[in-house]
Amino acid sequence: MSREPLKGRDAYRVWREIGTRWADNDAYGHVNNVVYYAWFDTTVNAWLIESGLLDVEKGDPIGLVVETGCRYAKPLAYPEPVDIGLAIEHIGRSSVRYRLGVFRKGDDEAAAEGHFVHVYVERDSRKPAPLPDAWRRQFETLA
Repeated sequence: MSREPLKGRDAYRVWREIGTRWADNDAYGHVNNVVYYAWFDTTVNAWLIESGLLDVEKGDPIGLVVETGCRYAKPLAYPEPVDIGLAIEHIGRSSVRYRLGVFRKGDDEAAAEGHFVHVYVERDSRKPAPLPDAWRRQFETLA
């Protein structure tokens, strides 16, 4: 069974450099898979905050993670820094599907590629809420 190749750096719109930590390596000597998901969460939420869309304490609507996934192609290990690329694959009525690429610093081929889906809900009721127009316009800059 052949798999679609991972996307290169040109498939991403926004970048975040993250340093690996001593504790990120697992018993096999490479960054553990759970760390990739923390990188995804950090990258998406940092962009949302920097874009003025996420107010953790009072914002409404709020994004709840409903799906994540990751494909791994190359191992990474402490102490190498990584670049996380962010793009948006789909904007729905109340949801956004983000694509994230993990790259060894200076490498053009992805070490991993993941996705992350937020469903935006009303803070109090937790019922799906349509994306505000201003948010949709901001999301479209990464689509």
